[in-house]
Amino acid sequence: MRPTPADPLRLAATLFIACVVVTTLYVAKEVLVPLTIGALLAFVLAPLARALRRGGLPWGLAVVLAAVLAFLLLLGIGWALGLQAAALAAELPRLAATLREKFGALSGLGDLLRQAQALVTGEAPAAAAAAPAPAAAAMTPLALAAAIAGPVLHPLATAGLAALFTLFILLFRADLRDRAIRLAGARDLPRTMAAMDDAAERLSRLFLAQVMLAGGFGATVAAGLWLLGLPSPLLWGSLVGLMRFVPFIGTPIAVIPPTLLALAAAPGWELAASVFALIMVGELLMGQVVEPLVFGRRTGLSPISVILSASFWTMLWGPIGLLIATPLTVGLVVLGRHVPQLEFLDVLLGDRQPLSPPERFYQRAMEGDADFLLAEAREEPDLAAHADAVALPALALATADWGREALEAERMDAIRGAAGTWLDALAEEAEPPARPDAWGAPGAVLCIPARGPLDGEAARLAALALRRDGFGAEAAAAGALDASAIGALDPARVRLVCLSVLEEGNSVAGVRTALRRLARALPEARVVVGVWQAAPDSAMLGALREEGAAGALVTTLGEARAQAGAYAASGTSTQRA
Repeated sequence: MRPTPADPLRLAATLFIACVVVTTLYVAKEVLVPLTIGALLAFVLAPLARALRRGGLPWGLAVVLAAVLAFLLLLGIGWALGLQAAALAAELPRLAATLREKFGALSGLGDLLRQAQALVTGEAPAAAAAAPAPAAAAMTPLALAAAIAGPVLHPLATAGLAALFTLFILLFRADLRDRAIRLAGARDLPRTMAAMDDAAERLSRLFLAQVMLAGGFGATVAAGLWLLGLPSPLLWGSLVGLMRFVPFIGTPIAVIPPTLLALAAAPGWELAASVFALIMVGELLMGQVVEPLVFGRRTGLSPISVILSASFWTMLWGPIGLLIATPLTVGLVVLGRHVPQLEFLDVLLGDRQPLSPPERFYQRAMEGDADFLLAEAREEPDLAAHADAVALPALALATADWGREALEAERMDAIRGAAGTWLDALAEEAEPPARPDAWGAPGAVLCIPARGPLDGEAARLAALALRRDGFGAEAAAAGALDASAIGALDPARVRLVCLSVLEEGNSVAGVRTALRRLARALPEARVVVGVWQAAPDSAMLGALREEGAAGALVTTLGEARAQAGAYAASGTSTQRA
């Protein structure tokens, strides 16, 4: 279809809105980061608060108690981490000396390589010039206090705002839900409420499970490192658990510091290899065994969306954005699956197929990808079932687009070519033995295309499906219903005619004409009219039923097979109704 003059304006407006949103996210990150963290923590603490409320506590007290318990837990972990970090800092000079000794041989090898490169290129090795140390600038007491307090106060302020947002989101969750329902659509109140409640419950369970899995993995790693004798095991276990929120590269990055520490803490290489194996094998088990058991096969995100979301939020919000990118994106996808106005988020970020199977068949056929069509057909052993679920709806979509002039002739030729190659490959595959009666004789069932642009491909598909049921089915060529060609049909062979019709490419008058010609050319044969994928309220179906022009009307290949089987079983093929 040709673009309308309004299309560039819509595109420009969309790009402008996107730029405004991204700019707002970046400029307001000092508020949005703690707000996002608070919302995620609210989802995590909501199950605990609901459990306390079921125990008889008022909602406000339950929220405060859940927040206090979470704060005490985080405070205890932070205190333990601080102790271990302080102990590690005291050991750093000794550990650094050990590490320098261990890598001294490698450093000497590097010097030899640099000298060899200089000899080959003819350049003299550059001597390291000792740069004079810059003079320390005098600092005022106020500047010194600002330099010390600045890095401390900013994280504290962010944590305080996040805690405040968490409390308010939990305390006023009913009011926030009502406002969200109003924005999402208050006309269908029961459905909107059910969708919002289901999305909130799913997010709570999902985020709580992610936090518990990360914490459990970190605790397991810490216990393993303690058994191996690595200094500060709780510190490194916490780091590994926290970095599990970073997709793909989180654990490989987190394994580097404890491995280097193991190299410095022990004279050999065994401890470092054990630490590395413990963390990486644990990550493999978490990703391939534990998480699929907890979350199912997937968490709902496509791999590319995980990478893009991590890059996007890191660009906007720095390291905090990297840590919360995955749970934040999961939340957006869950909302997109339950709130119709946000469905585009599920399409963009989710791991579900963006196209339905018929649409995917249609799209691949337009590309001429017959191999894909064949691979999908082979996944379904019942060809008729695959045709009814995928292939015939795809052909109906293409016919409808052709009828409204949305499909170019080159694309239609590509569809015919891909479908023809696909049908040829299916025809070469082994088929079951033919029926032992007259219905198994070649040409006993004749599938004839109507006038539509893809009726021929539908007729060939119907013939293939019937042959796999043992019928001697053949497909007539396009134009077999023409007045000059229909006389070539053999009445002695044909017991059943299946007229293949895709509704959008045909008319009721054309089907009537085809039926009259078939009645004259094959007076003893039964006729089944397959108006493939026609809706129950189809105008063509209604008109044909009222006239009683056809012996049987079907809309799927499954119905056509059943009708052919009934005719063959009853032995009524020799007399036309």
